[in-house]
Amino acid sequence: MSEEPTRDTGSEPRPGTLYLVGTPIGNVEDLSPRAQRILREVDLIAAEDTRHTQGLLARFAIRRPLVSYHDHNKDGRTPGLVEKLGAGSSVAIVSDAGSPGISDPAFTLVRAAVLAGIPVVPIPGPSSALCALEVSGLPTDRFAFEGFLPRRVSRRRARIEELREDPRTLIFFESPHRLVECLRDLAETFGERPASLSRELTKKFEETKRGTLRSLLGWVESEPPRGEFVVVVAGAPRRDSAPSRGDAPDDEGEEEA
Repeated sequence: MSEEPTRDTGSEPRPGTLYLVGTPIGNVEDLSPRAQRILREVDLIAAEDTRHTQGLLARFAIRRPLVSYHDHNKDGRTPGLVEKLGAGSSVAIVSDAGSPGISDPAFTLVRAAVLAGIPVVPIPGPSSALCALEVSGLPTDRFAFEGFLPRRVSRRRARIEELREDPRTLIFFESPHRLVECLRDLAETFGERPASLSRELTKKFEETKRGTLRSLLGWVESEPPRGEFVVVVAGAPRRDSAPSRGDAPDDEGEEEA
């Protein structure tokens, strides 16, 4: 199999290019040297919360122009950013934490840039979804990221019902004030499936709880925890009982990552 040529990162940032820069989900040491260089040298940084991002940049003595880009202004802000990119400016976009474009407004700018033929380059960084999956102890060979479940009870339960027979490990984001309702609905539909709850990943009080959905629900009800959560749930039992990478090694058809 032929390999694509290695990108010359020394010539970055390139004019007229949108950079998706992953930022720490807790521990500031996770901001990669490449991410620091891109943020230090682009013409403009679009940030979900400019005050939050300014604090991160200050930790690394980075001083670049900032513009806000969030759910409430993305539709009005996107055309101007695409125009700047088309005129040759380099732009980095960051979320408050993790990879931009994953359950956050950066997706809107990425889609507009792609439609305009503007180069889009990822600068990899931490992902709470993948970190939680890695430490869950659940199979990792097939998984589906579902983001936040709907807020409305009827829609949330309908979505969970749609996932009942999905054999992949399922990953959800959830806020602390909806966590009990989320776990209760998951347990009602999925039963005693193995699951894990992760919060404060990469931070001082990082915590992961593992058990069945019902046991985790009991823990949350008795000791209401704080923080944003990643809920990882085992998929539906596979009817063919074929082993997954989470159960036993199988090298057939695999390529080195």
